[in-house]
Amino acid sequence: MGERRTIVLTDAPHDAWVEEFTLDGPAAGGCAVTKRRLRGGRRDGVDLIRVDNGALSFQVVPTRGMGLWKASLGDDRVGWDSPTRDGPIHPAFVQPHDMGGVGWLEGFDELMVRCGLSHNGAPFRRGDALYPLHGRIASIPAWYVAVHVEGDSIAIEGRVAESFLFGGGVELVTTYATRRGSNAVTVRDEFVNVKDVPVAMEVLYHWNFGPPHLDEGARFVAPLKEVVPRDARAVEGLSAYDAYGAPEPGYAEQVYFCSLHDEAGETATMLRNQAGDKGVVLRYGVAGLPCFSLWKNTGGARDGYVTGLEPGVNFPNPRPFEESRGRVVELPVGGRHVTETTLEVLSTRDAVAAVESEIARIQSQAAPVVRPRPSEPFAPEG
Repeated sequence: MGERRTIVLTDAPHDAWVEEFTLDGPAAGGCAVTKRRLRGGRRDGVDLIRVDNGALSFQVVPTRGMGLWKASLGDDRVGWDSPTRDGPIHPAFVQPHDMGGVGWLEGFDELMVRCGLSHNGAPFRRGDALYPLHGRIASIPAWYVAVHVEGDSIAIEGRVAESFLFGGGVELVTTYATRRGSNAVTVRDEFVNVKDVPVAMEVLYHWNFGPPHLDEGARFVAPLKEVVPRDARAVEGLSAYDAYGAPEPGYAEQVYFCSLHDEAGETATMLRNQAGDKGVVLRYGVAGLPCFSLWKNTGGARDGYVTGLEPGVNFPNPRPFEESRGRVVELPVGGRHVTETTLEVLSTRDAVAAVESEIARIQSQAAPVVRPRPSEPFAPEG
């Protein structure tokens, strides 16, 4: 493997910060990593880190909670076209309490954004307090960022603290890791209790894909145990929950809550295009991420033609509902919750077919149960 080398780009408590950085060639294990600060518009002041392993490239945004902004494999982009066109948006320009608690959407344009950590899902009220859509972690800049190089592997580490007086209490320690020539990146997250009392947390990974992986005739493939429509709108599309249409201006989102079969604790989900020669795969452990939500939002091309594959510790219902169903993680003092997800990007018919066969093998444990309407314990009865 070779000796590990670490370059610190941000360390706020020690007043260390690097505005621009480039590492490539043998010093980067045959990969390349650059860091720069964006200027102009609502992206002004956003730090962006780009990693290129020679096959797959991806961009991490420390300023937005270490979210994953965009990626590409060869000529195939991985991500979507958000109506937010001048992103990544600096958190200073996102007001989450606006519009009844959905202001989070003003900054939403990532390939992967974490939702949490105190809560996620739809806005809700407790007393006089409004808890807005999807929480605050995506609007908190990382206080520590470093690049690690070991042999032909490269990793980006970031730490984001959602902790304040009388609230929060969780620190995210994340690592994006890849190696030269790979078609994959692995995201390993540790959520650590940084207070002297137990802390509750939720997290949902909002992975978002558009063309070329999403098109008319594209399919969602997963080893499903149960599929439950979130609401009446989702019931309307239940017969084709795993299929996608062409861009449709005015389309209203549909969401399905799922549980998945696994093999030795691991599972896989895939979005594949109609032709079956391009796909994106998420691999992860069900112990750390027991819930899965499928978000379909195939609106007009300029409105947000996108689908979300969303593993999480909970479903994106308001936190009081999730608490009462035991889907909020309780971190004891000094405790941590670990998740690991690998994104694979597929660019050949054989690679897509191989993953389809793998998922079919896992699915063979039992056929999926598709509930005809919203039902407990997934969603409020409808």
